[in-house]
Amino acid sequence: MFLLQVRSDLRPTEDPERVLKSIRNLFDIEHYDIIDSSPYKEIVCESREIESLLKFHQILRQDRILDTARKIMLSSMTGNRISLKLHKQSAYAGHVSFVTYDTESPLGPIKVVIVSDNLERIVDWLAPKTSKGRPLWEYSIPKV
Repeated sequence: MFLLQVRSDLRPTEDPERVLKSIRNLFDIEHYDIIDSSPYKEIVCESREIESLLKFHQILRQDRILDTARKIMLSSMTGNRISLKLHKQSAYAGHVSFVTYDTESPLGPIKVVIVSDNLERIVDWLAPKTSKGRPLWEYSIPKV
């Protein structure tokens, strides 16, 4: 079982296509909905395919943030769920920047939830342990 859910507030001053581009720069998402939520509209994307994480996997390596990503993912794991917040403007530029508080991203964060019965394996694939900045191993994409 695998579920990726990505959500982002759509502020009145934001172009929905630009917010969607921020999300699609990090995740392979085809379908999305815009829902009325309080106080803003919200873009909601879901995928049941682990391949939707391939861009995220690649960017973590390009940005050289495997150790940080691993630490954050492991610390935000609760049961069979990982909840992350990403900086929206960094995502628009094609980079991953984790945020702790919503206010760290002026237009609100991109909220990411990964649900799986095999989260440890997904974390090992996305962000393996490193030595001197290089991954100690590279796993193939997990079967979920």
